[in-house]
Amino acid sequence: MGSDAEELLSPPASSPELEQDDDDEDCYLSDQEDDALEESVLQVLEDGHLEDCHWSSSSVITKEYLLAAQREDLRKVIELLGLKEHHARTLLIHYRWDVERIFELLDQKGRDRLFSEAGIPLRPASNAGLPSLAEVTCNVCYDDVPLSAASHMDCGHNYCNDCWTEYFIVKINEGQSRRVNCMAPKCNAICDEALVRKLVSAKRPDIAERFERFLLESYIEDNDTVKWCPSTPHCGNAIRVKGDIHCEVECTCGRQFCFNCSSEAHSPCSCVMWELWIKKCRDESETVNWITVNTKPCPKCHKPVEKNGGCNLVACICGQAFCWLCGGATGRDHTWSSISGHSCGRFTEDQSVKTEQARRDLYRYMHYHNRYKAHTDSLKQEAKLKRDVQWKISISENKESKIKDYSWVINGLNRLFRSRRVLSYSYPFAFYMFGDEIFKDEMTTQERELKQNLFEDQQQQLEFNVERLSGFLEKDFQNFTDEEVMDTMKHVINLSNVVDRLCKQMYQCIENDLLYPLRTPHNIAPYKSKGLDRASELHISLDSAEQSSQPVKYSQDEHKGQPALCSNESGSSLLGKRPILQLHGSSSDNSGLPSHKRERREARGGGGGALFDLNVPAELADKI
Repeated sequence: MGSDAEELLSPPASSPELEQDDDDEDCYLSDQEDDALEESVLQVLEDGHLEDCHWSSSSVITKEYLLAAQREDLRKVIELLGLKEHHARTLLIHYRWDVERIFELLDQKGRDRLFSEAGIPLRPASNAGLPSLAEVTCNVCYDDVPLSAASHMDCGHNYCNDCWTEYFIVKINEGQSRRVNCMAPKCNAICDEALVRKLVSAKRPDIAERFERFLLESYIEDNDTVKWCPSTPHCGNAIRVKGDIHCEVECTCGRQFCFNCSSEAHSPCSCVMWELWIKKCRDESETVNWITVNTKPCPKCHKPVEKNGGCNLVACICGQAFCWLCGGATGRDHTWSSISGHSCGRFTEDQSVKTEQARRDLYRYMHYHNRYKAHTDSLKQEAKLKRDVQWKISISENKESKIKDYSWVINGLNRLFRSRRVLSYSYPFAFYMFGDEIFKDEMTTQERELKQNLFEDQQQQLEFNVERLSGFLEKDFQNFTDEEVMDTMKHVINLSNVVDRLCKQMYQCIENDLLYPLRTPHNIAPYKSKGLDRASELHISLDSAEQSSQPVKYSQDEHKGQPALCSNESGSSLLGKRPILQLHGSSSDNSGLPSHKRERREARGGGGGALFDLNVPAELADKI
């Protein structure tokens, strides 16, 4: 089945090539394929594959490869800009480890401005012009110390080692290890990490270890494209995403989460919507609304009192009698029409409006929350259905029948899980999309009604077909005849395709018709027919990693030209070859394309390969 864009631009009939193209959802990329990536994205846009525009590639960085992954980015900056390692790290931390942004700003701002804003001295200080003194005076403690007991930074400021050490320890304890500024007043230069490491380790080795750990973890903490897996207990892995960061990924430990906000996967809700929804469900705000609508506070003890009769004179358990209409304290003498010594017949509009508004807000929240919870509960119950389905398949495969392939059941079951999840999170999205909490002033009442009707029509169609698919999958097909099994298979496959198409249409409606015209940007993770992106484990060649740790020899003025790299016998620099970043399960050959990408192109060319089923679940897709 072709994508929605193809249905709008071409006749309903689709060729096998279009079916194959529709399944090609992800744009693959690696460090060696920047040009190929750009070409593939442009080709996707030309072909009209809208959902492919949200390309992203995720990989898992384990503890063993965290240092090597960090050194890979350091290498890029060192080789191109000719910096020392601590200056390259300072530049990367300042720009949140965005190598491409650094190169862009280098053209826009120039070298001097780029370095000064990051805290890198433009002209490193030299001792050549200083008089040869036996001692120097520290401007912090004002002690005269030998030259060997003092240290100066690249900015030229010189202090005794004891003062430097105490200053470094304080900064590390304050959590400022990643950017330790010079002690000199109004100096923004960043201290040399090698000197920090040397002085602190001599006095406090434990603090030095913390300093090393903070520098290593800065690759994750200060990086917009790398985040810790939020699993509990923590698995120790980090996820790196290239491309669109508004995506949902799955760690190798099995945890699925939104990469942008690190909470559970919540598409089609935006991160702002989901945060507000979780807070609303977690606290007691709606309980308070119910109490406001259905109870009145006692004027004596201030406890909420619920009226259980028709008389407007009510009594609290503390013994205080009061008027239900106005809440004022009264005596107990009364008739059916009045209370002795009390009159509250004047109309108060403000209180009436507040009460009615609280009642409407409560009913609206209950409408969306009940349906959200109903589909969430259904998803939990249908998760148990997988064991029953596997048991039914084992019985069906062992009985005498012409039908031996029941993969359509597993495909339909996985499609049911994904569509049910989308349907569940669509209700919190609708609650905030068409409410006053976020977009109150961005749509007129008429626009809001039109968009709400458009969305709810698609939501209703999806809900109807999801329930039908669930009903067919719950049937006891192990007791059916071959004709009944074939009929059930036809319905399951057709409904799986219909549900997948409706999910795509709902996401396109949300992105193009609902969110795009708004002034407030709200990004959502794209819909993936094969499920969430499963991060591949990042592997780096150990030989390349060892070579990457070798020092670099620079020319005297590192800011006026490229570094003078000493070459080895093979002609490569002492920095070593660029570490080979390879995703687990993928490889490349002489064609310049990864093997998985080449295989797909061969399949398109009709090389005898079977077409890929759109409804194959993610756990089976990798095996095909």
